[in-house]
Amino acid sequence: MHYLSGSLPQGRIGLGPAILRELTDKDTAADPTLSLRDVDQTFDRIAATRGAGSQTARRELLGRLFSRATDPERAFLARLILGELRQGALEGLLIDAIASAASLPPSDVRRAVMLAGDAATVADAALREGAAGLERFRLQLLSPVQPMLASPAEDMSDALDSLGEAALEYKLDGARVQIHRLGDDVRIFSRRLHDVTASLPEIVAAVSELPVRQLVLDGEVIALRDNGRPLPFQVTMRRFGRRSDVAAMSTELPVSLFAFDCLHHDGEDLIDRPASTRFQSLADVLPETLRVPRQVTGNPQTAETFLRRALAGGHEGVMAKSLDSVYAAGSRGAEWLKVKQVHSLDLVVLAAEWGSGRRQGWLSNLHLGARDPETGGFVMLGKTFKGLTDKLLRWQTERLLELELGRDRHVVHVRPELVVEIAVNDIQASPQYPAGLALRFARVKRYREDKSADQADTIDTVRALYHEQTGQQ
Repeated sequence: MHYLSGSLPQGRIGLGPAILRELTDKDTAADPTLSLRDVDQTFDRIAATRGAGSQTARRELLGRLFSRATDPERAFLARLILGELRQGALEGLLIDAIASAASLPPSDVRRAVMLAGDAATVADAALREGAAGLERFRLQLLSPVQPMLASPAEDMSDALDSLGEAALEYKLDGARVQIHRLGDDVRIFSRRLHDVTASLPEIVAAVSELPVRQLVLDGEVIALRDNGRPLPFQVTMRRFGRRSDVAAMSTELPVSLFAFDCLHHDGEDLIDRPASTRFQSLADVLPETLRVPRQVTGNPQTAETFLRRALAGGHEGVMAKSLDSVYAAGSRGAEWLKVKQVHSLDLVVLAAEWGSGRRQGWLSNLHLGARDPETGGFVMLGKTFKGLTDKLLRWQTERLLELELGRDRHVVHVRPELVVEIAVNDIQASPQYPAGLALRFARVKRYREDKSADQADTIDTVRALYHEQTGQQ
């Protein structure tokens, strides 16, 4: 179930792109012999490997697994490990499939998955016990539930047209967390439901001081500069997964909590209560300094002012939330909408990767580069396969094959002539690419056949955008 939906049940297992590139270049097995159990047991061992020499041990374990894998199996596993697997079987489709197989309403299955945090567990209960099996899934303190998600809105007017009067919140570019408290025990879980309590002692201390015995909060933690502006996302993420010198790191790089929802308060489950009730509980429990800035309005001008204030503070944008919405985890419905500042860059396609699954036989993942005026070449900034329709996939496959220079396994290198308009949320520092910068949340808007490669955006433009976003000169 996890593998079908593109996630590892073990979470992050300490293997990065460099190791995977090294291992995928080796010879593959001619015939498929791997079983699901073989793969899962290997990932369990890799995830459990810790201490001195652990990276070498992980490489050896994965190397033995890859040596038994065929080329398609190896490609599947590599993308699964990196969290880049896209074969169409997302969790929402799996939930619908479970509901259909068990003859149950999809909304009931979705709610059970939210509370269980695991579609596989719910599938077993639904297929064995039907509706009665779903009834046993309840919010349990110290056990995380899946987070509710948001859908994009074009702008503030679009959001308010959909919601009417809504709660507006700063959209922070931090790390999503869910915090549980039961008596003196505080646990913090990441967006992927991993226990990260040990990495965030200052957040544990802050929640421990609240005048409650039982609490479940949803929010973000974020590292801030001295002037209150946020540090880049990847800086905040340095605090996660830290197992040594945590106290020193919390002094060197402190993080702040900004909660935006309350799912449980001293014996009362709130996930099925309207957002207005949950927000009031949040205000009753937490001081303003621990809550995300919020304003309730239905006025487009007021909302636009709120958005400008959020952007001026260095934040991503604004969340708009229906005051009547219940907490529906994993759902990207119309009750939570996000309005973000989006930038467009005209970049050049340097290469493309053959797709898999639904995109088998099409060139899909694009390698994107900005023009370097000093060298006359192009500097790679990242990859994307998002925003591509079937029609566009067919067109770009045909066009890119006309520009082919050569191949490196599943990558087709092309003459740098095709310009594509890419929407990005921001630019982040990255040692993975030559310029030290990478695109974040990049997606294709359209191809610019009206532009030649020498009219593409330069790396200087990208650097200027990065400096503007991070407040650097």
